[in-house]
Amino acid sequence: MQCVSTGSHARMQRMLWLQISSSPAFTWLGTQLTSKAPLSHQSTFAQIAGLNTMGISLARIDYAPYGLNPPHTHPRATEILTVLEGSLYVGFVTSNPGNKLFTKVLNKGDVFVFPQGLIHFQFNYGTKNAVALAALSSQNPGVITVANAVFGSKPSITDDILAKAFQVDKMTVDRIQAQF
Repeated sequence: MQCVSTGSHARMQRMLWLQISSSPAFTWLGTQLTSKAPLSHQSTFAQIAGLNTMGISLARIDYAPYGLNPPHTHPRATEILTVLEGSLYVGFVTSNPGNKLFTKVLNKGDVFVFPQGLIHFQFNYGTKNAVALAALSSQNPGVITVANAVFGSKPSITDDILAKAFQVDKMTVDRIQAQF
């Protein structure tokens, strides 16, 4: 997925992922880094029919300096992220009631596991590009970007509910929803 940064938030958009050959191997399409957000090329059963029932997916993520893959979750997969170039600040939050944050700075060659269903993120805090490879334990891992789901749902969750949930006033909720 492509993560598009607009100001202080990011939106996920679908894009063309792979060029498929007749062999079991595949070729990544050319990648251009944006100034703020990462690009991701993934392979799931939707792009490569041979992955169906194999229980795996793969994504290459290219991060521009200060690029963010915003807090999101994969409801049907655990993710293993390997940094190929650069450094990333990564983390995940455990479920209720603990909500404990686990973070780590990853450098080239480091690996980190994001458990299935837990909210997690990656951030390139450096001034150089970073590249990572993510392997997921499902051919259809799904993705829910937290901010998009909460503030960008159609129809919108009412600002009364969001104001109460986030303990802010309705004007703040309206300003955030306007970003989505």
